[in-house]
Amino acid sequence: MLLSIGYSACHWCHVMAHESFENEAIARLMNHHFVPVKVDREERPDVDEIYMAFVQATTGAGGWPLTAFLAPDRTPFFGGTYFPPEDRWGRPGFPRILEGVAAAWTDRARRAELLGNGARLLDRLRAAAELPGRRAAGGVLITGDPVRRAVSGLTAAWDRRDGGFGRAPKFPPARQAALLLRHYLDAGDGDALEPALHTLRRMADGGISDHLGGGFHRYATDREWLIPHFEKMLYDNALLVPVYLLAYRITGEAAFREAATSALAWMQREMSASGGGFHAALDADSEGREGAFYVWTAGEVASALAEAGLADAEPLVRAAYDVRPGGNWEGATILRRVQDDEGLAERFGRTPEAIRDTLARGREALWRVRERRPRPGLDDKVLLSWNALTISAFAKAHRALGDQGLLERAREAGRFVLDAMRADGRYSVVWDGARAKVPALLEDHGFWLSALLDLYESDHDETWLDAADEVADLLERHFAAPGGGFFTTADDHEPLPVRTRTGHDGALPSGNAEAADGLLRLAEITGRPERRSSARGVLAAFWDQAQEAPTGFSTLLAAGMRYLGETKQVVVLGRRRSPEARDALEALWQVPANRALVLFADPGTAVRSRVPAVRSAAQAPHPPPGGVTFLPCRGGSCGLPLDNLEAARSTLTS
Repeated sequence: MLLSIGYSACHWCHVMAHESFENEAIARLMNHHFVPVKVDREERPDVDEIYMAFVQATTGAGGWPLTAFLAPDRTPFFGGTYFPPEDRWGRPGFPRILEGVAAAWTDRARRAELLGNGARLLDRLRAAAELPGRRAAGGVLITGDPVRRAVSGLTAAWDRRDGGFGRAPKFPPARQAALLLRHYLDAGDGDALEPALHTLRRMADGGISDHLGGGFHRYATDREWLIPHFEKMLYDNALLVPVYLLAYRITGEAAFREAATSALAWMQREMSASGGGFHAALDADSEGREGAFYVWTAGEVASALAEAGLADAEPLVRAAYDVRPGGNWEGATILRRVQDDEGLAERFGRTPEAIRDTLARGREALWRVRERRPRPGLDDKVLLSWNALTISAFAKAHRALGDQGLLERAREAGRFVLDAMRADGRYSVVWDGARAKVPALLEDHGFWLSALLDLYESDHDETWLDAADEVADLLERHFAAPGGGFFTTADDHEPLPVRTRTGHDGALPSGNAEAADGLLRLAEITGRPERRSSARGVLAAFWDQAQEAPTGFSTLLAAGMRYLGETKQVVVLGRRRSPEARDALEALWQVPANRALVLFADPGTAVRSRVPAVRSAAQAPHPPPGGVTFLPCRGGSCGLPLDNLEAARSTLTS
């Protein structure tokens, strides 16, 4: 079998498809010697995980397109990534690879050697899933030491000039930045704050940011975030929005809020699918060239501004966004912010407010011209895991910004998942526009559990909480692994060569770590101790690994921080939909605190709630008409009312 794994927005996947798969001579070779199979890694991350591990182990590198040769029982015996159509750049051409692999397969001794190597690799993956030699979950001591070591490692790897951690290429470090910000809030460690903030600023200013359409490209190929791979992925932006909003709540810097709101606007405007979900990605290529949709010549900028009657703004736009003759990349300009409003105000003799207004109108003019260009291809499938991350982003943004429209969009997507991607109590990985398909994996359930809790914390509709409990039950019933944690696939999933179990982050956060965090949150809200016990099992299963390589386990460590700390709860008692209750909730949501849980209780319905703290709040004296009461709660019981809003805010941060 010849297995090619790729995805729609992958530039080099398109290149290899055009150069080799569409080449009749190469296609004849492929079909003569092999059974070719194409897999979308976003629909089948379970398959990709196995064969990517093989390619990385045997070649020392990985990436997409992933090319693997398999025996009929799906044991891999040779693989790589992109192969050119002829010998080039020190790489063998794909026809030579095909002929060589076919020859090795027909040589019995060589075949046995290759299959032995593949079988041993699969055995290692199985052993890793069994976590050999690890202590029993009950004997694992969960402490804050790996968090401190991860923070130390990240600050040591921090690029003080350009931000980020390590060398190019640089991927948006959403999980690492979030861990640093949360550690700052937890420990007051100022050394953890600046690496995160500096990185977020440099990304927002860089070419990896789409300054016209909003959102971020997938990653930068260079140190200074200038040159992106131009695909735009839903999940990258969904992960970055909450981090930028947390930075905004900590610092009050408008630039962090603007980065988040522009990404939200892009997702809502360009990625919304009919029915309520969100599409997956935009390609890097258009008109046969990578980045053609996004780059500019100086003449194109001048023409677009003149068309909008903004010719006088051209010097300012050029100075702000690095527009120059010859460009900054392959003869064209990737827009990036190179001077702030205050510096431009001094340079051009205008106020910062006037600078901001002119640049906003200039961006609008450029965007309108760009919208007339041939657009990059849209990968229109709807993925449960990525949609769950996006729902969380919109719900959290509602709480941070007080925008009701963001909550409505999150609800719409949540209802779509429940209606279109769930049947007979089970979920699917993907919706292709007509049907849901592929049984959902661990990451789908872990991310969806978190999204449901974010919806509940945003509108306090217990329908979301009921669904969250059902997802937690699915995890326990179908994914639980001996010794703690969860397998990637369910117990009734299609049999694969390996049933994997991992806790480290990859392109997406760890499904195990996200499930642990969701279970801890669910335990805090519902008071069910078995959820906390299950979460502890996840942490214990991977804690030794996190001790050894903490920077690769940022999501797990964040869940560990939740486990080790105490959640501060405040219940707002008031009339649902009253302006006073809404204002009180929004004021408390602004508090930048770890493990702050703000609940709501309506005196008329709270006694029927399944949330212990809400039921307890119902026993307190009702507030007067048009008023609210703030109640501190712990372990499902609420104390005496707090004096005022400021006392409630202090309770969340104490």
